[in-house]
Amino acid sequence: MTQRDRSVVRITLLLYPLGAGAMAVNVFFASLIFSWIGLPVLSTGWSIGVGCLIGAPATWFFARHIRHLMDVADGRTTK
Repeated sequence: MTQRDRSVVRITLLLYPLGAGAMAVNVFFASLIFSWIGLPVLSTGWSIGVGCLIGAPATWFFARHIRHLMDVADGRTTK
């Protein structure tokens, strides 16, 4: 594992609570919108559970983006 990979993992772990919370809110609001077509509204517990599941990959992608921005700011890009 390279230093860059360790940095992405570290950023992911630091931002995971924020990402999981954001995903939980998004899942709940999406269930409210889908209730307009007759689907049930998710409970708070289900929204938090689904948010925790989809929050992990979403936070990892965001951490990779943040690491890329840090590399660009330091002038270490390969492009």
